[in-house]
Amino acid sequence: MTLLEEYEVWKLAVVFGYFAVLFLLSIYGFHRYAIVRLYRRHCTDGDPEPRRRFSDDELPAITVQLPLYNERYVVERVIDAACGLDYPADRLQIQVLDDSTDDTTERAARRVEFWRQRGIDIELITRTDRQGYKAGALANGLRRASGEFIAIFDADFIPDADFLRRTVHHFSDRRIGMVQARWEYVNRDFSLLTRAQSILLDGHFVLEHTARNRSGRFFNFNGTAGIWRRQAIDSAGGWEHQTLTEDLDLSYRAQLKGWKFRYLRDVTVPSELPVEMNALKSQQHRWAKGAVQTARKILPTLFRSDFSFKIKLEAFYHLTGHMAYLLMVMLAFLMPLATMVRVQQGWYEVLLLDLPVFFGATVSICYFYWVSQREMGRSRLQTLRLLPAVLGLGIGLSLNNARGVVEALIGHHTPFVRTPKHAIDHSGEETTSQQDWTSKLYFQRGRLAPLVEFSFGLWFSVAVISVLINPGQSLASLPFLMLFQFGFFYVAWVSIRQAMDRRSQAT
Repeated sequence: MTLLEEYEVWKLAVVFGYFAVLFLLSIYGFHRYAIVRLYRRHCTDGDPEPRRRFSDDELPAITVQLPLYNERYVVERVIDAACGLDYPADRLQIQVLDDSTDDTTERAARRVEFWRQRGIDIELITRTDRQGYKAGALANGLRRASGEFIAIFDADFIPDADFLRRTVHHFSDRRIGMVQARWEYVNRDFSLLTRAQSILLDGHFVLEHTARNRSGRFFNFNGTAGIWRRQAIDSAGGWEHQTLTEDLDLSYRAQLKGWKFRYLRDVTVPSELPVEMNALKSQQHRWAKGAVQTARKILPTLFRSDFSFKIKLEAFYHLTGHMAYLLMVMLAFLMPLATMVRVQQGWYEVLLLDLPVFFGATVSICYFYWVSQREMGRSRLQTLRLLPAVLGLGIGLSLNNARGVVEALIGHHTPFVRTPKHAIDHSGEETTSQQDWTSKLYFQRGRLAPLVEFSFGLWFSVAVISVLINPGQSLASLPFLMLFQFGFFYVAWVSIRQAMDRRSQAT
């Protein structure tokens, strides 16, 4: 084989790999169209009404669990919110499940004693080790829980006083094993990073959860802002910690046992989004890795079950959805190469080959988040302005999340790393300033990841320069190259800049 022939084979391999990855991505992309279609078909009205409402004398006993680990900035706030819930005192138990290794325990103890003296049934439960992490803490508290139902709130969540009364009546249907509320965010408008995050999460909570639940597919408890029937937890085998997403794992095991879940899109619980990039990376890595771990654990059992094909298919998309990040990293490596070897390609080939996968892999994502924001009542202009940041953030996080996917696939175990909270909102209080949160504890270190992300940004810069020098017909690829370039540079730069801010605060 001559050198020229070898070069042609290499070009063919690059283009084939590029389109193969794009095709696989488009499969997940077209699934987003399917979710929107399900949403349009089944979700034209408000939340379903409970089968009946309990009278005040019938209200069941509820245990509220507050799992904590080093939450010094938000511990008092979540305890106060839990103790402010409007529910009969003789049927409300609150457990503060604290595994902390800092002064969070002392802060929690003072607040627990404050409320106990005011007649609240509240208990601080500590452990000498973190065996099982959050799942272990919840299981440990469950042994001492007196409630027929278990409400769970993470440390950064602030339930409204009427939360229990708005949700508990759905359990009048004895088939209901769990009720999940939608997340909202007190610091949605804190920064570009939090605004982009909120849109990414809105797609999940507004469209995916609602469409899956109301169309009869499986969906999941999100670890907080929900209530479980204790019988459903026990019958599913209880909390397990083989995966990093114990909530997703238990949700599927319970639904496999025949329990029905209910999602309340119109009931919201405010929470706090990560404001530092490395904390977001840690959270996203845990979610990506845990989802794939759960897929490996649950899907074989589900596929052998008697549940319908539509449930099995949606569960496959749901639990393997983070595989798209691994495909995106492959695409990020191949796209600049494919662009450079396809310089002389004509428009006919672009329309025939690129357009179908473009609509599957790219337009579907834009459409998905566009619909979620319009359903939230946000303006067209506001949504359009943020979409590039949303897409860029997703691209920039792909390396981080793909690492989690690979670790799950090869069975590499890592500890549960909780997401730091700093009690940040956007109310104009002192805690909203950049200087305040950068001077606080619980900072996540980025290590070498920003350098790898920056390298990918440079890789796309080479492709952008190549197109500008030799435009030909490849100018059509320029916006996509620049979007990937922006995404990797943005995530890398914010990670580095925030680390530098922390160091300057320390000095």
